[in-house]
Amino acid sequence: MVPCIDIQGGKVVQLVQGREKALEGPDPLEMLERFAGFPEIQVIDLDAAMGVGENFAIIEMLASRATCRVGGGVRTPQRARQLIDLGAHRVIVGTAAFSPVFDDIVSEVGKHNIIVALDSKAGKVVVDGWATSLTTTADQAIALFSDRCSGYLCTYVDKEGMMEGTDLEWFAGLRQLTTMPITAAGGITTLQDIRDLFALQIDAAIGMAVYTGRLSLTELRALTV
Repeated sequence: MVPCIDIQGGKVVQLVQGREKALEGPDPLEMLERFAGFPEIQVIDLDAAMGVGENFAIIEMLASRATCRVGGGVRTPQRARQLIDLGAHRVIVGTAAFSPVFDDIVSEVGKHNIIVALDSKAGKVVVDGWATSLTTTADQAIALFSDRCSGYLCTYVDKEGMMEGTDLEWFAGLRQLTTMPITAAGGITTLQDIRDLFALQIDAAIGMAVYTGRLSLTELRALTV
């Protein structure tokens, strides 16, 4: 179970479909304290992802207090190195994974420090903050990175932030294609969603359902035991 802290303008937010702000959460440190007891936290710098700034100070503060995987705007070896130096346990690489610079990122920080983000919308991988659709599917892409990362963050964008459940069949299909760790994201709303993912040996990144109170942190902690 991986609780998510998305940062925009120095604040914790939750977006619908990666664009529309649905809510603001508590102060980042307060949110981190609420997530105490979870093995790893996912921190996404939305400003960096959108190319409008960065939140390094907050990332450094969070990473000094918890095991954090960090993503958002990791498009160069220098950015990946900065995040590792700030204390990130691993960096999440999305857009750059589909460009020639990815091999340089792997060389800079090592594949053990990299999670590849495979984000799917309308059946195709999307990059550039989900604004650009590639011709490849996540099924096709997953084999490209098996020797260049330590796992995958797979987001079913069609359901992201919608609180309507996720697509378990899609995740089951990905699971058949790799033995590497997969974390699912996008529409995870109920404890049953999480149990079903766990049954597939897939971890769950949880965001909107926690921030809106649909999922109880107490119940989620019980699932992680």
